[in-house]
Amino acid sequence: MSAIFLVTALLVFPAALLIVIDDTTTPTEDVQRFVKVKAKKIKDRTQLRSRLEELGRNTEKEYVDFRIKQYGYCASSAALTFVLVILLSHSLFTALISALLFSFMVNFLIDRELTNAVKQRRELIESEFPAVIEMLTLAIAAGETPMAAILRIADSADGQLSKEFQIVITGVRSGQPINESLDALGRRVKSIMIRRFIDALVTATLRGAPLVEVLSRHAVEARANQRNRVMGAAGKAEISMMIPVVFLILPISILFALWPSLTNLNMFAS
Repeated sequence: MSAIFLVTALLVFPAALLIVIDDTTTPTEDVQRFVKVKAKKIKDRTQLRSRLEELGRNTEKEYVDFRIKQYGYCASSAALTFVLVILLSHSLFTALISALLFSFMVNFLIDRELTNAVKQRRELIESEFPAVIEMLTLAIAAGETPMAAILRIADSADGQLSKEFQIVITGVRSGQPINESLDALGRRVKSIMIRRFIDALVTATLRGAPLVEVLSRHAVEARANQRNRVMGAAGKAEISMMIPVVFLILPISILFALWPSLTNLNMFAS
């Protein structure tokens, strides 16, 4: 009976709060404003801003929207779990513990999903990097300036790295020096290979070094890194393919080979 009263109180409290609020204000707008203010004040201990920036979501609105989504899902899942557990078990302590655990689990899953998205985008950029750097080398060797070559790749190529080049072009057109725009690209994409390439390109641009030699050397290194990544993925796939062979096919083969002999031995023993 106490559980029923508690669930009823949980449902009546929001309704009473809406009645108390003044009629001149919209409750939905007040709640959204309150949540946005609290989301901005939350400390970024998990480097959420940097991960969203790496995905191209670098505005304050997108950060606040993600925080609202994250904690909204956690709160709703915790409330639903609390109500279900308290109706089934009639234990307040069990319901509280279950709600907290389920809320933490939802928070972990949302954060893990964002991390996986960042990792997949980074791997996609690194897989596009050898082809893009070769296009850049050919364009500069043909006599184009670095700005014109980057603009050509940004307009003709279709991929995550070309979108990053479009951001560089937008920054240069707004008055930012090209070396600062390229450095921002290297800081935005958390990849060691991209960072080394950007540093070499910026250094060569500032010191007047021949860009074709620098780009050719990095193109060779990019192809070697891509080959190593493919070989590593092939090795992991080979190991994963051995699991059903060792634990499924091999025991069945041994069983088929030994079953007639075991049957004959049992017949002789009887």
